[in-house]
Amino acid sequence: MKIAITATGANLEASVDPRFGRCACFLVVETDDLSFEAVENPNVALGGGAGIQSAQLVASKGVTHVLTGNCGPNAHQTLSAAGIVIVVGCSGVVRDAIEQYKAGQFAATGEPNVASHFGIGRRGGR
Repeated sequence: MKIAITATGANLEASVDPRFGRCACFLVVETDDLSFEAVENPNVALGGGAGIQSAQLVASKGVTHVLTGNCGPNAHQTLSAAGIVIVVGCSGVVRDAIEQYKAGQFAATGEPNVASHFGIGRRGGR
């Protein structure tokens, strides 16, 4: 399975970035063998639209699932429209979060868990 996970760095030992649209990096991981592509997020500093742009970027990579800490309404809508399963509440080291997901410790979410513009200073979920 090909997934994308938000990360603070470009390797499996990085931390899961709690932000989707403004994460530092997306790791596009093949869960069978943990091979991955690190994709720097060009949308980190956008004033608006980061969630949508980041969701389109991830969708272009052919992933079926996204693992992240939080996902706002615009990103959630865009990912859902692309048929991508969204998993929120991930934290810790990327490698560990992937293993936890593979072990069934995370479930998909049907709605965003934070408000718009969460990643630019506003903290707290819905």
